[in-house]
Amino acid sequence: MFAAVDLGSNSFRLHIGRHEGDVIRVVKSARDPIRLAAGLDSKGNLSKDAMQKAVDCLARFKVILDAYPIDAVRVVATNTIRIAKNAADLLPAAEAAIGHPIEVISGEEEGRLIYLGVSNAIAIPGERRLVLDIGGGSTEVILGRGHEIVKVESFSIGTVRHSSGFFPDGVMTEEAFDAAILSARSQFEDAAPPYQPQHWRSAYGSSGTIRAISDAIAKNSLGDGRITQDSLETLKQYCIQTGQISQLQLSGIKSERVAMVVGGLAILIGLMQEFNIEVLNPIEAGLRMGVMWDLYLRSTKRDRRELAVNSVVARFHTDTARANRVADMVRSLYTQLKPSSDLYARHLYWSALLHEVGMVVSQTGYHKHGAYMIENADMAGFTTREQRVMSALILSQKGNLRKISDILADLDFAKAVLALRLSVTFMHSRVELDYADIRLKMKNKIELEIKQDWVSLHPTVAYWLQKEIECWREVGIEFLVRASA
Repeated sequence: MFAAVDLGSNSFRLHIGRHEGDVIRVVKSARDPIRLAAGLDSKGNLSKDAMQKAVDCLARFKVILDAYPIDAVRVVATNTIRIAKNAADLLPAAEAAIGHPIEVISGEEEGRLIYLGVSNAIAIPGERRLVLDIGGGSTEVILGRGHEIVKVESFSIGTVRHSSGFFPDGVMTEEAFDAAILSARSQFEDAAPPYQPQHWRSAYGSSGTIRAISDAIAKNSLGDGRITQDSLETLKQYCIQTGQISQLQLSGIKSERVAMVVGGLAILIGLMQEFNIEVLNPIEAGLRMGVMWDLYLRSTKRDRRELAVNSVVARFHTDTARANRVADMVRSLYTQLKPSSDLYARHLYWSALLHEVGMVVSQTGYHKHGAYMIENADMAGFTTREQRVMSALILSQKGNLRKISDILADLDFAKAVLALRLSVTFMHSRVELDYADIRLKMKNKIELEIKQDWVSLHPTVAYWLQKEIECWREVGIEFLVRASA
């Protein structure tokens, strides 16, 4: 059983699902329309009231989660927390309330998870499809074929700002809609060519906003009942005739969601015009379903992150023999260090595989180039936090340790850094490591015991170990090296 918690710009949502055959069946869901994006001030900071509402909501979600025998939980935060300047003030309290780490995902990762949910809900193998998702703070556009993503983009346009910006005081006029649609089209026009109909067979809308627009069209007998450009125009004219959002009544749409539907309607019209979409099919699958499928795939050892690492290694022409050698050594050394948990184990292994990607930029300071590349790369399946961890590890592989001294207080992370630095050193010295010849411990100090004849066989190692002793001493950690008979 898996759980997905989506911290969206409009609402926080929770799904708990069970994998059954070829589907994941939702057994429990919850939604709280806290409107987090509305809590952003003119400087891009979340108000204290908005943050408290978020924390209170997550505490309620924890009660629900605790009532089920869940194998894995993943909490993802999207656009509003992504852009909020004071998000760091919210996250610790929010994580304590929900009882799980919160992953602030990129717009591209959000799009991938959306597509993962959609592709597993559509039983048409190999179908070429376009998927649209209009959220409170951003819009994701994904082109795919079957389960494979061909192209994914995230646009910084969402229902919250579009509704408040073009329909102030809730006034809906022809001029306001025209301006809102034109603004939306301007966001998408440059990106439009790859998403034209010749590149896909069917188009789907996965967001709650698009499903709400679909309900408004179908349940109010507007147009032909489908999401077409004509039906959207009819809905637009219905809104204009009403004049005020507060007076707009649409069967199937809760009054609290009407304003978001109006902003989303302008965005959707702009999208369908720019991408020349004739019919958009609403689908009851998206981000939360994608998160649960991602958890299921991880549980079956089909982790998308493995593919992403291999893709980066290939893209930047990394020497795989050297990378694999370091990765094998780092795994063995980290095991000897006996970390308290497996929190960093996989990220350390991936960092070892990626430790020389910066060579594509320059051999001088390649660790700095590599750290920047991995922190900012578009890597499917990885969260921003995970990429920062790997970036810090890659940066730490050589040179002084002062640059990461603030995070060495985490003993397991410090052990990961030690394992990587020694593995890189041994690889550079062309050491064929026999792990029976080495003993490594780290608690209050580092203790390395190696055989005397092993040192004589690899004379440069003594030089590099002396440098290593000095680097650790600079950050207040004693490093003792002993040679045994």
